Amino acid sequence: MLSRLAPAWPLPALLAWLAAWLLYAAALAAGVTPGPALALGAALGALIGWLQTQRWRRLIVALGFPASVLALGWQGGSSGLLWLAPLALLWWLYPRRSWTEAPLFPTPRGALDELPAQAPLPPGARVLDAGCGVGDGLRELVRVYPRARVEGVEWSRPLALLARWRVRGATVRRGDLWADDWGNFALVYVFQRPESMPRVWDKACAEMAADGWLVSLDFAVPGVESTSNWQLPGGRFVWLYRPVRKGAAKPAK
Repeated sequence: MLSRLAPAWPLPALLAWLAAWLLYAAALAAGVTPGPALALGAALGALIGWLQTQRWRRLIVALGFPASVLALGWQGGSSGLLWLAPLALLWWLYPRRSWTEAPLFPTPRGALDELPAQAPLPPGARVLDAGCGVGDGLRELVRVYPRARVEGVEWSRPLALLARWRVRGATVRRGDLWADDWGNFALVYVFQRPESMPRVWDKACAEMAADGWLVSLDFAVPGVESTSNWQLPGGRFVWLYRPVRKGAAKPAK
């Protein structure tokens, strides 16, 4: 219930950092020594971070104030704004629009090893990593489907450039995965968020061919029975689906 009261991302991060600094300054003005004042600011940031539903957001919100304190300490206590540099870098690497999508977590090595046996593809089939980040998923797709035409799309320009440099066997372009046409792809791989999976499923069913494959790491499509799924070391899952066009058949519940 409390998470519903939190403003839309990324405002919680900005508000938490500002509130923590204001509380810290107010405590100092009231005569509180720096140590306890810092603890008050950090506690407030952690409290606002706790309201977030995703762990990565909690970490960003909670760690922003302590990180800025360390940055200011590195500046020798100056009043400059150099501590904003990491935030600016994060914004450049992971633009505002991307913050509503999946966090920048890599696909583990070996996570897709079983995929060719479960979803065999003919030579030359087109495979898409929708939201490829820095290319870890692309690397795995190129490895398990060496004869496929593996492609990646990523909204963040710097991340797309990095993925292109890291995975020479794939074609990477900067673009919007939601605006992309998935109709020509035999397999689409996603590593999104739980909230995004219904939208992913709707897009796959609307655009992909009946013999296409949708693959999701970690997160299942709610209310849809997978064609296959398997557990990875550490308890993670890979979910495999056959998209179904509306009116063709109803997915199992």
